[in-house]
Amino acid sequence: MTHKFLILLLSAATAVMAQTPKPLNQTWVQPKTPWGDPDLQGLWPATDMINVPMQRPVEYGTRAVLTKEEFAVREQAAQRTAVADKQEYVQEGSRVGINPPSYWLEHGRPNYQASLIVDPPDGRMPPMTAEAIKLNAARQEARRGHNNDTWEDQSFYDRCISRGVMGSILPVIYNNGNQIIQAPGMVVIRYEMIHETRIIPLDGRPHVDAGVRSYMGDARGHWEGNTLVVETTNLIGDTNGIGLNGGGTPHSSQLRLIERFTRVSDTVINYQATMDDPKTWTRPWTVAFPLRRDDGFTVYEYACHEGNYGLLDILSGARADEAAAAAKAAK
Repeated sequence: MTHKFLILLLSAATAVMAQTPKPLNQTWVQPKTPWGDPDLQGLWPATDMINVPMQRPVEYGTRAVLTKEEFAVREQAAQRTAVADKQEYVQEGSRVGINPPSYWLEHGRPNYQASLIVDPPDGRMPPMTAEAIKLNAARQEARRGHNNDTWEDQSFYDRCISRGVMGSILPVIYNNGNQIIQAPGMVVIRYEMIHETRIIPLDGRPHVDAGVRSYMGDARGHWEGNTLVVETTNLIGDTNGIGLNGGGTPHSSQLRLIERFTRVSDTVINYQATMDDPKTWTRPWTVAFPLRRDDGFTVYEYACHEGNYGLLDILSGARADEAAAAAKAAK
C-alpha cells in the first residue's frame, strides 16, 4: 500500500510539469465513450485525501513527499481515529461539540503526499497582492465587534448557497462525492455537498459575456490527448475562497481556473487545478491529488436549506444575547 500511494503522489505532483501524465500501468488502455472521447464517467470521491493539508508545513521546504517516519505518524493517527470511531457514547468530560462521538465523519487513507498544493515548489500559497491585503484588512475591520451574530458573518457554505468550484472538490470531513457524466460534446460534474452541478460544453463556444457571473463560473472544456482541460471564468468575486468548503481568502472576479482531469487507471483520475488571480495572489498556484473511483459510493440528496438549523440557532442565540444585554442595561 505504501508503494502504491507513493506512485499516486508522484504522478499527481509531476502533473504540474507534464501536460499528459503517463498511466500508472503502462499496459493500461484508456477506455473511450461510444462517440470516441476518453471515458471519465463514474463516481470519484476525494475521500482518500482528507487528512492531507492544503499547505505544506514550512519545515518540509520543497520536499513534497513524506519520509517513512513522517508517514508512520500519519498511520498512527489513523489508528487512533479508528479506535475513537468505535465509541458508542460520548466519554465523560469530552469537549462539547456537534459531533461526539465522531464515527459519522469520513477519513482518508494515510499516504505520502505532503500537501495538496504542489506549486509553488514549497507547497504554500503565494503571497497576496497589496490590493488583496488591503481588502482583507477591510473585511476584518467590518467584522470588528461582531460575534458571528448576523447572517453576513456566516460563510456562503454555512448559508447553503455555494462552496464555489474548488470548495466543492477539495476533500473535507464528509460528503466528498464527485460524479462525472458525459454526453457527445458535453461533460457534467456534480458534487455531493451543496449539490451543485457544472455543465461543461466541449464544442469550442466562447465564454458568456463578462457581465454574466455566478458562484461556479462559466466553464469551457477541451481534450488534450486523454486529458480533459476545463477553463472556468466569469466567477463572482469576493464571495468564496479556494480553501475547504470555499473558506479562506475570497478570490476576485478575475480568477481564471484551469482544471485537468487525467485518468491513469481503471480506478484513478489525476486531478490538477491552477488558480490564476492576479488581483489576489502574486503568482498562479496549483493543487494536485488523485481521485479514486468508488462504484459503491452513493450521492444522496443534499437538502441543506430544509435542515439548516445551525444558521437559525446562531441568529436566534445572538438575538437572545442582545435582548438579555438590553434588559440588564435597563436595570
